[in-house]
Amino acid sequence: MFVGLAGGLAVGSGFVAFLSVLGVIPRLMQLTKTMKMIRFYEWAVVIGAVIGGMSTLWDPLFHLTSYLLVPIGLAAGIFVGMIAAALTEVLNVLPILAKRIGIDGQIIFLLMAIVFGKIVGSFFQWIYFVDK
Repeated sequence: MFVGLAGGLAVGSGFVAFLSVLGVIPRLMQLTKTMKMIRFYEWAVVIGAVIGGMSTLWDPLFHLTSYLLVPIGLAAGIFVGMIAAALTEVLNVLPILAKRIGIDGQIIFLLMAIVFGKIVGSFFQWIYFVDK
């Protein structure tokens, strides 16, 4: 129970740090001019994280019509697009990181480490978690 709680806290903290570093929510509020609705944004993130965590534990099945799936898919696509756009802005940080850790002339190694880490992690998930 302790390990599960610690793992959940670590993942939750990482998610919050990820959103904080990318600055998706403040940028979204700035673009839409909805600074007064910050509490709704906070609760949307919290409720989304809780429901996402519960759905991974319970594995629910929903029988929804395709008319209802279109807005859900659209919202998911918008979220992924915003995360991707925020990541492109964060990539400007990589040259600074490479300079600070002393590999400024070899930034390709830093990028390749990130790429190969993603590939190995994806293969591990696919081989280990995908049912055959």
